[in-house]
Amino acid sequence: MNNMLKLTKYLTISDEVKTALENGKAVVALESTIISHGMPYPKNVETALLVEETVRKNGAVPATIAIIGGKIKVGISAVEIDHLGKKGHAVTKVSRRDIPVVLANKEDGATTVAATMIGAHLAGIKVFATGGIGGVHRNAETTWDVSADLEELAQTPVMVVCAGAKSILDLGLTKEYLETKGVPVLGYKTEILPAFFTRNSPYKLDKCVDTTLELAKIAYVGECLGMTNGYVVANPIDEKYSMDEKLIESVIVKAVADAAERGIKGKEITPFLLDEIQKKTGGESLESNIQLVLGNVTLGAKIACDLESLRK
Repeated sequence: MNNMLKLTKYLTISDEVKTALENGKAVVALESTIISHGMPYPKNVETALLVEETVRKNGAVPATIAIIGGKIKVGISAVEIDHLGKKGHAVTKVSRRDIPVVLANKEDGATTVAATMIGAHLAGIKVFATGGIGGVHRNAETTWDVSADLEELAQTPVMVVCAGAKSILDLGLTKEYLETKGVPVLGYKTEILPAFFTRNSPYKLDKCVDTTLELAKIAYVGECLGMTNGYVVANPIDEKYSMDEKLIESVIVKAVADAAERGIKGKEITPFLLDEIQKKTGGESLESNIQLVLGNVTLGAKIACDLESLRK
């Protein structure tokens, strides 16, 4: 059996996404962990459908990626989104290491940034929009807790549009790690690395880019050269949804301490911290999270459209 036939045993691309790719229409990949682990039901499903609608309104085709019944599905249905939303944390959170295990056991899986990048690359999708990437965790000098998202960015040629790394992380070490791995961290109309819930951090970006066309050109040149690394496009949360920096930092410090005290680590720590932050901010962080995702998918769709125009 040749490699393509082997791949089709485990990879399914929806008719809408396949037609778009074949006809040179812009496609934006979307993750599914935000559905199962990022928000409570039914807000998670409502948000996922709104995100897809936002991509379409901006001229591109959404491709939400997940593992359903032992197959990587690029472009899942509204029924499948609802299925993941209802199952919530009972769905396996899937990064690179988990993919063969979940596929072999014909299970469902919600894809993280790393796994979504892999699914997008297998399907030929170059732009992926999400909330925030994973990174180097606080206290990583003792825990060695570094997200697989960073390694994936080093080896998979997908442009990831995000609001920076999640602010629960060590942003300085995350930026250094990406630099070491040769991953450009580009700011959309900003020179400062945003901190997910807030627009600012003490860290400068590699380059400030003012137009979506320039971002598309960077991805296009990398594609022409056969570059194998990904790109981070940092898009700050809209000012009106940005949270108070001191407040969010105090909440994060307390949540990190609580996680350490309870022995929560590995793939469970990020959902725990985000849930704690949501509770402590009275739901304000959830609304900020939703708004920053919508901003990122809007930007991602525009970049994808510009990238397709360059290919013609």
